[in-house]
Amino acid sequence: MGKYIITGCDLSDRSMMLQWACDAEAPRKRAFANDESGRARMMEFLRGRAKAAGGATIVFAYEAGPHGFGLHDAATDQGIVCHVLAPSKMARSPKARRTKTDEKDALAIFETLRGHLLAGNALPSVWVPDPQTREDREVVRARLDAGAKQRRVQTQIRMLLKRSETRAPQGAGKAWSAKHRAWLRGLSAPSSALGPGARTALGSLLRQFDWLEGECAALDRAVADLARQERWRAQAEALDAEKGVGLLTAMIFLTELGDVRRFSNRRQLASYLGLVPSSDETGERADCKGHITRHGSPRLRWALCQAAWTRVRTDPRERAAYERLVAKRPKKKKIAIVARMRCLGIGLWHCAVAAAPGTSVAAPLPSPRWGEAPVGAAGASAEGESPAPPRGERRRRAV
Repeated sequence: MGKYIITGCDLSDRSMMLQWACDAEAPRKRAFANDESGRARMMEFLRGRAKAAGGATIVFAYEAGPHGFGLHDAATDQGIVCHVLAPSKMARSPKARRTKTDEKDALAIFETLRGHLLAGNALPSVWVPDPQTREDREVVRARLDAGAKQRRVQTQIRMLLKRSETRAPQGAGKAWSAKHRAWLRGLSAPSSALGPGARTALGSLLRQFDWLEGECAALDRAVADLARQERWRAQAEALDAEKGVGLLTAMIFLTELGDVRRFSNRRQLASYLGLVPSSDETGERADCKGHITRHGSPRLRWALCQAAWTRVRTDPRERAAYERLVAKRPKKKKIAIVARMRCLGIGLWHCAVAAAPGTSVAAPLPSPRWGEAPVGAAGASAEGESPAPPRGERRRRAV
C-alpha cells in the first residue's frame, strides 16, 4: 500500500485550518490564510510533506459550503486528489455539535478521509460539477431568485391592502391583470383614499414589482439563450415538449442535475431529489417510514411541484391518477402530489438521458416489476408510456 499525506481542511472566509498526517500517524494541525497567497503556501507545504515521505500521494478533503469548488479546482490543478464532502452526511454526535471549533471540524474531516483511505469506509463526497455547469446554474438560479422576490413583493402588497381594509372593486379585473395594476397605481396617487404612509409604501412596492418584472423578462431571455447552446439544446427541447414542463423548469432540472447519466437507476435519482421517505427502523420495528428526506436541491423540488400541479390541472389522465391516490388517503393529499412529483422527475430524467449529447444507447429501463417503459426509452408504446408511479399505479402521458 502506498503512502498518503491525508489532509482534512475546515474552510472559512479568512482561514484554512488543516489536520494532516502520513497514513496512520497522529494528526498535526496547520493554519493558512484563505487567499491566493495562502493557498499557494498550503500547496507548497503539502508537496514538501509528500516529498519528505518518499513521494506520498496527497489526498485532501473539505466540506461543501458557500465557498464553492474553487479550492477543489486549485488543488486538482496541482495534482492533489481532492474530495468535497457533504456536511449533511458527516456523522457528528450531539456533543460534537455543541463544541464546534475549526480544529475539531478539520479533525472530523481528517478522520473520515483516513477511514476511507486506510479502512475502506464509505466517503460522503458530493459530485463536483464542471465549471461551465456552475456558470449555467448561476443564470437559472438568478431567474428563480428574481421570481421569488417578485412573489414576495406581491404578498407585501396584498398584506398592505388588507391592513388598510382596501378591497378591489368589481371592475378591477383579476389579480395582477392590467386593470388590477392600474387600480393599484391609482391607489398610490395623492388623491386616493389611502393614508399618506400607505400610499408611500404602496408606491415603493409597485416600483419594486415593475423593476423585478423587467429583471425576470431579461433573465428569461438569458435562460432561453442558454437552452439554445449545444450542450443543453437536445435535452431542453425534449423536456420542454412534456406537458406541464416549460423551458425554465427544463433548465432548472438540467442544470441542478448536471450530468444526468451519473445516476444509474430511478432510486438513486429519487434519493437525490429528496422524494424518498425517511425511515426509523429497528429489529422490532420494520417498514417504519416517515416524511420525505428533502435532501438535494430545494429549487428542483419546487419546480417539480409546480409542474406536477400544472399537469394535474390540465391533463385528465394525470388528474385521475392524482385523485386515485387522494382517495386512498383523503386526509393526506400531500402524499399524492409528492408521488406525482417523483413520477414526473423520473420521467424527465429518462427523457434527458435519452436526449443527452453522445448517448448511443437507449435510456435505462425501470425494473420489470413496474411493468412499463419510461418516456423516450426503447420499447415504449406508440402512445408514449411514462414510468409507473409508486405502488404499481399505471399512468399514460397526455399528448
